[in-house]
Amino acid sequence: MSLPRDIRAFLSHYHGQTDDPQALQNLLFYKNQLRCQPDDLLISEIHQSWRKDYIQLEHNHGYIQWLFPIRENGMNFEAQALQSHEVAAMKEDPRVIERIKASYELMLDFYGMSLLDFETGLVGRSEGYRARYRNFLQAPHNNLRITRIFKCLSEMGMEHLNAGFLLHVLNEQSEHNQLNTGLLRDSMDRWWANCLRNEADRKWIGLTIKKARNGENFNREQYESSLQRRKESGSLAEPQCADA
Repeated sequence: MSLPRDIRAFLSHYHGQTDDPQALQNLLFYKNQLRCQPDDLLISEIHQSWRKDYIQLEHNHGYIQWLFPIRENGMNFEAQALQSHEVAAMKEDPRVIERIKASYELMLDFYGMSLLDFETGLVGRSEGYRARYRNFLQAPHNNLRITRIFKCLSEMGMEHLNAGFLLHVLNEQSEHNQLNTGLLRDSMDRWWANCLRNEADRKWIGLTIKKARNGENFNREQYESSLQRRKESGSLAEPQCADA
């Protein structure tokens, strides 16, 4: 199956795309110095007032491009595509990184999940996960949002979080038959699983998904051990399979 065009651009680090050194909206927003539009809010205000405001998070479509900027234009024409010089500056600012983490946790809660370990990317169910999982399945535009979230996290040096989310969903599908619709699986298999620039991890995840789709169980123990292995060795793949 050929990769979608946007995924090919992402994996190539947007080869040929020029940087606009005058474009600073994403950097200033994450420095808490610029209000997003059209909501006219600082990033700190969103984190404070929107957590568990599920109606806002579901039906407001302008904020996601501010919370998770990528090097692609989106539907909010008041948001700016991420620039390479912004990526460099944002990755060097610990306060910005903490705010990106907080944005990720905000959306995880919206999807019925919680971040259990930032270092490994381990994700678990939130307290109210049943209702959030139902909304997840009933509002497939969230599949597109997750692709954006993954691309942004990769840009910001937090790609391990993508694997944590993705493999949590695979475990839920495989072991509990949760989050297991054809539409969600399609988004997961074609887009989410390819939002990793680490080729070895991407290959391992693709193979693991294929095994699960063919009926092999991917249980919680396997999920947790794969993330721990990546933390310790730098790779999701088992040592004996690292060069396969």
